[in-house]
Amino acid sequence: MGAKATKKSLRLVILWITNSLPMKDLQWLLDKYGESHTNKTNKLIHWICVPAIMFSLVGLLKSIPFPVTRDFILNWAGFLLLGAMIYYLRLSVTMFLGFCLIAYLLLWGNHKIYLAMDRSYSGLALFSIILFVVAWIGQFIGHKIEGKKPSFLDDLQFLLIGPAWLMHFIFKKAGIKY
Repeated sequence: MGAKATKKSLRLVILWITNSLPMKDLQWLLDKYGESHTNKTNKLIHWICVPAIMFSLVGLLKSIPFPVTRDFILNWAGFLLLGAMIYYLRLSVTMFLGFCLIAYLLLWGNHKIYLAMDRSYSGLALFSIILFVVAWIGQFIGHKIEGKKPSFLDDLQFLLIGPAWLMHFIFKKAGIKY
């Protein structure tokens, strides 16, 4: 796949993300997500596992060969993060700005692991797979403790709302309106 085909694919994914997902009010989504995350232990597990899942997903995607090149941003992880950023922008400019920082940190952290593994994409992929599986096991343990099923089983948008739900607590603590 050449650069022209990659750009066309990117445009199609962005169009799909921006037009196909029904947008709900951010606060409604956060409140709805919070309904199945009231137990203190489940919340703590989510504070650990949601960032771990995000980090591992970026690592996995960064490990997949990219049609043009694989560098710090131009890789499948950057492609996915761009789509997520568009989604967050549609919900809230403040949430978007917060996740710009998070996206950078996810890419930077995975790049550091890649470098630490002697520039081995297979090493990064293995690390990411293990982290991904362990973090999802943690999530399901948290929901077992909570006694409620994960929100994303009802609506896939909640896979993107989980990180925003954590971010909204940080914003509240800092006195930032989202």
